[in-house]
Amino acid sequence: MSVLAIIAALVIEQWQPLGERKAVQGALAGWAAWLEQQFNGGERRHGMVAWLVAVLPWVAAAIALHLLLDSASPLLALVFNIAVLYLTLGFRQFSHYFTDIQLAVKSGDIDRARVLLEEWRGASGVVRTREEVIRLSIEEALVASHRHVFGVLLWYLILPGPSGAVLYRLAAYLAWRWKTMGRFGDFAQHAFNALDWPAARLTAVAFAVVGDFEDAVYCWRTQARTWPEPNAGIVLAAGAGAMGVRLGMPVQEIDGMQPRPEIGVGEPADGPLLDSAVGLLWRALVVWVFVLLVITLARLL
Repeated sequence: MSVLAIIAALVIEQWQPLGERKAVQGALAGWAAWLEQQFNGGERRHGMVAWLVAVLPWVAAAIALHLLLDSASPLLALVFNIAVLYLTLGFRQFSHYFTDIQLAVKSGDIDRARVLLEEWRGASGVVRTREEVIRLSIEEALVASHRHVFGVLLWYLILPGPSGAVLYRLAAYLAWRWKTMGRFGDFAQHAFNALDWPAARLTAVAFAVVGDFEDAVYCWRTQARTWPEPNAGIVLAAGAGAMGVRLGMPVQEIDGMQPRPEIGVGEPADGPLLDSAVGLLWRALVVWVFVLLVITLARLL
């Protein structure tokens, strides 16, 4: 049933995308703001309590509702799983930015591509070169696909019902929202890093399998550890190696030059590599789904 729910959610999302999930994002933002107001005393233990209050009830509710529906009818449980995956899983949560940037670069409208990139990453006011726009867009796409697709898939398969998908997406959101809140946000960062540890490595394996395997593994082993966020570094290094592109490198931000390491091998980022990134992500997803189908059929037989 798991693989059927995944395929159905992905098909529905392609047919009728929810875009940026503004209603869901608004509800999450309101919930997180209330928790910050109630619990943020500037200490790590306050952040831990706020995280547990924010996450555990929703995870428990997802498990309970799945079990209740499954006892009534497996079909109802399947529909519930599809609905939750539709909200938490999919490329369309970020791909509109990437697609629009891709079209702008192809048409030569770099100013438009810069504006879209700033909307995606957060406005910085920095005028970027064409190569930098393309490079940063590929980086954002690799990390976003991991956090919106492959990480969600892994935890959906590990925990009962759709509770794993809920857990991973809530943890990712709180880590992002509370990352600048000092000690209050420490627990959210550590919790998400723990959940992301196996997911990042499976994503990297998928990139290596569908791309240049040797270069992906080489970059993963030699370059990933130099990235400021270790799990994101694994995804980026393996993706860059699989595509044969150089990513990373220092970038100017509004608060100064960010000394990022160079990762990947091969060519500088250029327009055709945007198409290569799309191909890599879809091939990796097909591999995941194919493996799940094989496992499901083996269990049935």
